[in-house]
Amino acid sequence: MTQQTVDIGVNPAEETIHLGPLAVRFLVTGENSTGSIAAFEVVVPGAQRLAAPAHSHDHYEETIYGIEGVLTWTVDGKQIDVGPGQALCIPRGAIHRFDNNTDREVKVFCVVTPAAIGPQYFRESAEVINASAGGPPDRVKMGEIMRRHGLTPAPPPPQG
Repeated sequence: MTQQTVDIGVNPAEETIHLGPLAVRFLVTGENSTGSIAAFEVVVPGAQRLAAPAHSHDHYEETIYGIEGVLTWTVDGKQIDVGPGQALCIPRGAIHRFDNNTDREVKVFCVVTPAAIGPQYFRESAEVINASAGGPPDRVKMGEIMRRHGLTPAPPPPQG
């Protein structure tokens, strides 16, 4: 068995990735954890929602820990508020999204196990979201990026 060498350090991704008004900053990437975990902060300004389509992932769990404010997650149709000191584990295959229904900025800590997603997903998504200039992002382009990084976009909600 060969031992994988890992460059040990603090906060490997010094960049903050801006997806419209949202900000993502990785603290641990798969490259820094031999693929076992990815951890990142997300800052969501007041009255903002996830610009990407609701989605699921079949190859990893995502655990959300509230740091500041309250973020409302919709997981398989059930709304769940996550506030400071609370945690929510989103199981594989569950369709989910989030909304900040308050006027306060929210900060959450997200852990993905195993580390099947990293900064590159958010960089590519940011290009599409930022190009939409505040409007809805190109759903086809977002879907392509999501699928390439192991996320499955949910079908759009019925209009009516």
